[in-house]
Amino acid sequence: MPNYPTPHIKATPQDFAKTVLMPGDPLRAKFIAENFLENVTQVNSVRNMLGFTGIYKGKPVSVMGSGMGMPSIGIYSYELYNFFDVENIIRVGTAGGLSEKVKIRDVVIGMGACTNSNFVKQFHLPGDFAPTASWELLEPCASLAKEMKLSCKIGNVLSSDVFYGDDEALPPELRSNALWAKMGVLAVEMESAALYMNAARAGKKALGIFTVSDHLITGESTTAEERQNSFTDMMQLALETALAVE
Repeated sequence: MPNYPTPHIKATPQDFAKTVLMPGDPLRAKFIAENFLENVTQVNSVRNMLGFTGIYKGKPVSVMGSGMGMPSIGIYSYELYNFFDVENIIRVGTAGGLSEKVKIRDVVIGMGACTNSNFVKQFHLPGDFAPTASWELLEPCASLAKEMKLSCKIGNVLSSDVFYGDDEALPPELRSNALWAKMGVLAVEMESAALYMNAARAGKKALGIFTVSDHLITGESTTAEERQNSFTDMMQLALETALAVE
């Protein structure tokens, strides 16, 4: 018997394109569909996790929210890869800057995703696993970012299970964010490591593209409305990357 619809996605494989853009915020998915795609059809609304399929420059592309955190994107990406025949998921999200090399509103492409999560434990590996983006998506994305003259950095991000940390009693240099920054991590977000692991396990492809919405060193930040509606460079870069892959 088919594994669809699922408790989370009321659709069929034919409803989704082979490439899905996946923001955390379902309203960002709606914004992308309404502003960048033509002939749009809403393909999911279960739990208000909105999903859409439309046409971008002649090619079918889908966009759907993932929710916040690795458990949530873990569910949606697993189902899309394994039940709905999706081949590529490009996460388009926000991140907090950890490195002085990145500035607020910069685009960051996650070549690797460090994590403090136990998500990997389910795979019963005999050692550590390094979650990495798929080269087939990373390479064209990096080239396109250069062509588009974006302020863009490529490197490691941190996928954290913790938004509100409890290490304030520690000296600043021993707090979590400072330690990750010492290792060259560019920014922190909450989903990509799980996405990269699910893609690896399913033999599919994944990439994370982020806009730096706030900076944990400088203290700069953007508004919730900006995060939902105005990070269009990241969105366009993801859509152009979708065009470049099979």
